[in-house]
Amino acid sequence: MTGALPQVAVRRAHWPRRKPRVRKPFAGPAANQICMRFTSLKLNSLRDLLLEELRDLYNAEQQLIEALPKMAKAAKAPDLKSAFNHHLEQTKQQASRLEHIFAGMNEQAAGETCEAMKGLIKEGELIIKAEGDADVRDAGLIGAAQRVEHYEMAGYGTARTLARRLGEGEVANVLQQTLNEESEANEKLTAIAESQVNVGAARK
Repeated sequence: MTGALPQVAVRRAHWPRRKPRVRKPFAGPAANQICMRFTSLKLNSLRDLLLEELRDLYNAEQQLIEALPKMAKAAKAPDLKSAFNHHLEQTKQQASRLEHIFAGMNEQAAGETCEAMKGLIKEGELIIKAEGDADVRDAGLIGAAQRVEHYEMAGYGTARTLARRLGEGEVANVLQQTLNEESEANEKLTAIAESQVNVGAARK
C-alpha cells in the first residue's frame, strides 16, 4: 500500500453517558398490602391458616356490603333487585357472625384485604356501567354475582373444614350456616336467570 489511512483519535470524554435504568419499586397502598402479605404472613399451624381464611372472608363481606346496593340499583328485573337487597341483609349478618367468631378466639378481624373479591367486584362494576339492553345487563349481573357466590362458598367450605379439624365445633356450625345461605343465594340467582332474565335477553 502506498499510504495509510490517518488514525482518528476517539475522544470518549465527549460521548454522552447513558444513565443506568433503575427499576422503581412499587409504591402506595397496593405495595404496602403486597409487602405485608409476603413479609408478615406466617402459617405455622392450622389455626394460623384458619385465621387467615376468616380474615379474608371478613374483608370480602365488607366489600360486598358496599357493592350490593350498586348491583341492586342497576338491576331491572324486580326479583333480581329484591334478591340483591335480601342478600345485602344476609351479608351484614354474616359479617357480624365472623366478628363473634374472632371475639371468641380472642383475635382481631381486621388486617387482611381480599384481593380476589376486589377483582370480582371490579368485573361486576363493568357490567353495572355497561350500556345497552337492560335484560342483557341483568344476565351479566347474575353472572357476576354468581362468581362472587362461588368464591364465598369455596372460602366458607375451607374454613368450616379447618374448624372441624381443630375441634372448633361451634365455629364450624356457624360457618356452615353461612355456607348454606351462600348456596341458597346462588340457587336463587340461577332460578331468576332461567325463568326470567335469560328468557327476556334471548328475545333481543
